[in-house]
Formats: sequence, structure tokens, C-alpha cells
Amino acid sequence: MRIDKYLWCTRYYKTRNMATNACKKGHIKVNGQAVKPSREVYPMDVIQLRKNQINHQLTVLDIPDSRVGAKLVDIYRKDTTPKEAFENQELLKYSKDYYRKKGTGRPTKKDRRDIEGYVDESEQES
Repeated sequence: MRIDKYLWCTRYYKTRNMATNACKKGHIKVNGQAVKPSREVYPMDVIQLRKNQINHQLTVLDIPDSRVGAKLVDIYRKDTTPKEAFENQELLKYSKDYYRKKGTGRPTKKDRRDIEGYVDESEQES
């Protein structure tokens, strides 16, 4: 089975076109090599893919006949993604909460109080 079709069948991508584009951009590697969308996948191949700033790793266990339900996905792949990848994603979410984009205008009253509270805390520690 083609790699783009496999990733679509195992629900890593919503459409096959999205999986194909990810292959073309080099986000998907099989056994450590970047692959084209037409690359055939066989059982025991190790796939590494980057999606939503997380490097997923999975091992192909079997090839599905067609797209499978979410509950049956584990029959066809074994997810070996390290826990640290998901922990890093959580840290990114927290860092975005405190970041103001440039050009969003003046700080609101709430923003000003948060800034003053942060400054007051750092002065008390010194």
C-alpha cells in the first residue's frame, strides 16, 4: 500500500491529499529516509511523521484494506512516540497564553495589571 494511502487509512490525515502534501514537503520518513507519496509500505516499517509540531513514530503492523474506524487503528500500527514530544506540546500551549502579538494595540486594563503583578513579584524576590 502507498504511504499516503496508509496514513489516510490509519487516520493520521483527514484526506489523502493532505497526506500526499506532507510527503512532498518531507514531513514523512520511512526507516529514516524521506519518501515520496507513492512509496510502498510493508509490515514492520518504521514511519516518522511531523504533524502539529510533534514528531510521531509508528511501526506498521498490518496493511488495512480500506480506511478503518478510530477504534480499530491500533490493529494496524503501533505508536512508539516518546512522551517528551507531547510534554513539549503542552509547554508550547502555556507559552502562547502569555504572548501578545505585535500590532494588537494598547494593552487592556487586564494586561496592564498582569504586567504590573509580574513586575511587583520580581521586585519582591530581589
